[in-house]
Amino acid sequence: MLEIDCSRGEGGGQAVRTSVAMAAITGKATHLTRIRENRPTQGLSKQHCTAVNAVSQMTGSTIIGNTLGSQDLTVLPGTEKEYDIVMDVGSAGSVTLVLQAMMLASKNHEKPVHMDIMGGTNVMWAPPIDSYRHVLFPLMERMGINADLRIVQRGLYPEGGGRVIVDMHPIGTIKPLRIESMGELKKIRGTCFVQNLPGWIIDQMIEGCTSALGDIEVDMEIERIDEGISRGAGMALAAEYENGMIGSNVLTSKSHPAKQAGIDVANDLLKIMESGSTMDVHTADQLLPYLAMADGDSEFTVSRISRHLLSQMDTLETFLDVKFGVERRDDIYHISVTPGEPQ
Repeated sequence: MLEIDCSRGEGGGQAVRTSVAMAAITGKATHLTRIRENRPTQGLSKQHCTAVNAVSQMTGSTIIGNTLGSQDLTVLPGTEKEYDIVMDVGSAGSVTLVLQAMMLASKNHEKPVHMDIMGGTNVMWAPPIDSYRHVLFPLMERMGINADLRIVQRGLYPEGGGRVIVDMHPIGTIKPLRIESMGELKKIRGTCFVQNLPGWIIDQMIEGCTSALGDIEVDMEIERIDEGISRGAGMALAAEYENGMIGSNVLTSKSHPAKQAGIDVANDLLKIMESGSTMDVHTADQLLPYLAMADGDSEFTVSRISRHLLSQMDTLETFLDVKFGVERRDDIYHISVTPGEPQ
């Protein structure tokens, strides 16, 4: 049985999500300890329990210890597969982080998997659902991994109440992704939404964003939503190049007013664009498991190395015969991924 110390590296829930999914698809019994030991609230949260439960249902795996606050989890992989999964995180637990585990766990499914998940779609400390739609899924499509996404309802902190449906197509051979340079900028697109709040918030966000971007035009999708149990506003941007795409996102709050939020999300995107990196660091750690199982070597660059990315490398090396290379050149980190056969 594999032993994984979840306090290593980033020390958060990513090690849990990746380990449970990888255990299921590689068939390796796995024991996780010291889960989120370094976090203010230790152990599994609702979001983690939901992700683990989803993987268990999808793959027929037996899970021991999947309870709130648990710091110890055992995964005994199964062989039965489910193709229609409905999950409710409860409150505003992140839908995207649950999806992260579910999509990876679908690697061995022979038919499309229907995933219907309720919770938070746009919350702090998690990728917004818009980044999946604008950046992650298009890059996965280039690798031969296809998914259809529909946002039924947005959910924000603290009430949640969002709902997302993803139909994950069967994953066959995964193509490697080599993005050595971005090429020409094709366009910047984005989504700006407000839910159960005054419409002028959108105007302020867009004003801030356009002032920061200057002459760069944005193909902006605007959503004014007057339904759902939660309220909030946010913006996500994606810069699409010939060879890749990068993104940034923001949520408004009392301490982060709309115009400033628009300025900040634009400046964040410009900073990544000007860095010369070929992938934003948040997308990189979500794509890494698929790159580790690709049919060939992958390569990309990031402007910084996050602890999430290093933790992903460490976890994936436990399950797969994969080698990661990290080299800093000219203030950019060059990442190489050399997959091998499962250990």
